[in-house]
Amino acid sequence: MWNKMQEQQDRPASDDQEKVDPPLPSPIKQFEAGYSDRWSKQLLTWGVEARGIRPVHIDQRTDTQFSKIFFIWFTMNFNILSFSAGTLGPAVFGLGLRESCLVILFFNLLCCILPAYLTTWGPKLGLRQMVQARYSFGYYGVILPCIFNLIGMCGFCILNSILGGQTLAAVADNDLSWSVGIVIIAVISLLISFCGYKVLNWYERLAWLPVLIVFVVALGVGGKHLTNPPPSEPATASVILSFASTIAGFVITYSPLSSDFTSYFQPDVSSVKIFLYSYIGFLLPIVSLQCLGAAVAINAPLVPVWNTGYTDGNVGGLLEAMLRPTGNFGKFLTVLLSLSVTGNIAATFYSMSLNIQVFIPWLVIVPRYVFSLLATAVVVPLAIVGSHRFYNTLTDFLGLIGYWASAYGAIILLEHFLFRRGDFTLYDLQNWNLPRKLPTGVAALAAGIASVSLIVLCMDQAWFVGPIAETTGDIGFEVAFCMSGILYVPFRWLEIRLRKDT
Repeated sequence: MWNKMQEQQDRPASDDQEKVDPPLPSPIKQFEAGYSDRWSKQLLTWGVEARGIRPVHIDQRTDTQFSKIFFIWFTMNFNILSFSAGTLGPAVFGLGLRESCLVILFFNLLCCILPAYLTTWGPKLGLRQMVQARYSFGYYGVILPCIFNLIGMCGFCILNSILGGQTLAAVADNDLSWSVGIVIIAVISLLISFCGYKVLNWYERLAWLPVLIVFVVALGVGGKHLTNPPPSEPATASVILSFASTIAGFVITYSPLSSDFTSYFQPDVSSVKIFLYSYIGFLLPIVSLQCLGAAVAINAPLVPVWNTGYTDGNVGGLLEAMLRPTGNFGKFLTVLLSLSVTGNIAATFYSMSLNIQVFIPWLVIVPRYVFSLLATAVVVPLAIVGSHRFYNTLTDFLGLIGYWASAYGAIILLEHFLFRRGDFTLYDLQNWNLPRKLPTGVAALAAGIASVSLIVLCMDQAWFVGPIAETTGDIGFEVAFCMSGILYVPFRWLEIRLRKDT
């Protein structure tokens, strides 16, 4: 298979391709061809990654440190946002600790499969995740999922920035405003993301360790309050499914950026190994911190100091209150905890910069790191505006964002397994940037859009509850996956028959 892929990438480009995608010999030469200022060239010599969505040639996929992908996902999720998502079970949905933890465990066991599996495609194709989506959604059709993906990533960065800012403000006894805290968190994340793949991987490999120490200390001083959770009312199936939809929205939305971090890996690496690294990297931090968040939230009303810190859903204040018995050391630990979100924001900024180039294809000539600056400029003001409605923002966002990602996953998987027979050599990598050589995307868009009518009936949001959801709870992400997949098969078959493409 690798010989076929090597031939695919080595064969001469067609005239059409040279017009659309002229060959550029190396990142530094590419940059020198269009940009002459000395500062930007110096960034490249320092190791700042300029490569955007252009395919990573098979000869350049040489990275053998495959455990990197475990640390990417582990650090991205070992933070206070995962903790906050767990608090939603008791705080918003009124679930007891047992019901919350069971939902967290079983739905994460299921939903981590899709993003973990898609990470295995990066080494095989050398393509970023949303560039891979062009082989089902088409060159122009992929713009729509790109928009949804950018909204989702922007939303996660906003939520993380709010949490980091709140936590910093809590340490300063509110002498530091949430807004200033948000700016500090965003700037630190920008610096990490700006440098690109190598620096990002180095940071993600180390950044989880101080966070682990903080949570161990927090459990050491506050664990005695978690031993006897108060009883709760029996949970209904609809409430459980609504919370499950929120939990699914947390992890399944990693699917559209899964391969962004594995496209430099050696192509002959075992897919099972990459899958397991990724799956455990998702599952371990998410389940542990979400369950901890649920346990702390359900016991917070019984601990006066915690309850005061948790006023108006201030998760940062709650965590600061848990660490307060350790004095000034606790303040230091809380600062470390506030920085836990930078690992998620930095990696998300990295993927956002790639998605912008897919969204607006002619921006492929602009170095990737420029878009990290743009992402920061968008996220900071929105985080400041939304910082005082955190719980409403978190619940509404996670509930909605899972619908489109679920439909996206179904379409991508069916294209791969049914229409390309699970064979990576059937992705002609020479065509990645040629609209006429790619599918039109009509089938994928039609399947996704046509499924919306049923998804709406199954939604359970604060501002709308569909008639089906009134009985079942929110089953929108399950319906999105099934309906878009069912519709895609005949639509794509018809598209192939009409265009005679693959």
